[in-house]
Amino acid sequence: MTRSFPHRHLLGIEPLSREDIVTVLDLADRFYEISERPLKRVPTLRGKTVVALFLEPSTRTRTSFEIAGKRLSADVINVAGSSSSTSKGETLLDTALNLAAMRLDAVILRHGASGAPHFLSRHLDCAVINAGDGTHEHPTQALLDAATIRRHKGSFEGLTVTIVGDILHSRVARSNIHALAKLGATVKVAGPRTMMPAGIESLGVQAFDRIEPAVEGADVVMVLRLQLERQAGAFFPNIREYSRTFGLSPARARLAKPNCLIMHPGPMNRGVEISPEVADGEQSVILEQVTYGVAVRMAVLYLLAGPSGEGEPTAP
Repeated sequence: MTRSFPHRHLLGIEPLSREDIVTVLDLADRFYEISERPLKRVPTLRGKTVVALFLEPSTRTRTSFEIAGKRLSADVINVAGSSSSTSKGETLLDTALNLAAMRLDAVILRHGASGAPHFLSRHLDCAVINAGDGTHEHPTQALLDAATIRRHKGSFEGLTVTIVGDILHSRVARSNIHALAKLGATVKVAGPRTMMPAGIESLGVQAFDRIEPAVEGADVVMVLRLQLERQAGAFFPNIREYSRTFGLSPARARLAKPNCLIMHPGPMNRGVEISPEVADGEQSVILEQVTYGVAVRMAVLYLLAGPSGEGEPTAP
């Protein structure tokens, strides 16, 4: 397999081509197999140093990247916001310059400001990976979602994927819309009008202000968490009202196709955007998304920080 990925950084899905996305998904399938072995470590990134700079809270993404790096034998250093010098007033630029002085091979950044990874990439010689920036993008989440869908459905052509919830504040929604559209799926979005970006249809999606017509006949339903931490105003009357009108209940889930996949990027607010019966039901692939997250992030680290030139991932 030729390692063909013409990008120095992974800052978002929007700059990627369909072929770029498929390259990551194909490689993730290889690394998924490695993750199923008794010995889950390969020496591919031995001697490489990766810093995970998470200036926003995270459990799944941070842990997933750490496991991915260690399974590739990289040295992974985690830096949380509370333990970084940004909590003492250091600017992101000074942080970037100090990181550059340490001669790193990759920096994984999660930041509350949209565009922060792009800014960092202009000041670092190493690869920069966006682990979520403000309300902009979360590219590896979209890639792991696509990998999970492909594992079950085989192809994206002819699929209808419905994304439900707080579209306005969701970087996951934006990255998934870009990825799914490039892969050939039809994308529908549903949410309160106050949580729907103006002109969202320009991204090639169908927008609904009711959940039922959006979910009807869907092959995949992706439920989003309410981004309460990003909401400065009142976007809906109360949690109970939101759950009543937009929560994915068993009755609403039955409107989709019988073999519909139920997805959620986490963390879930059970009983708010999704009922426990649906989250834990037979159609749910929520935990599979987490499993595929490690494989996808292994693929991304390999493509951006791995050995240059052609070749296959080094097997143990």
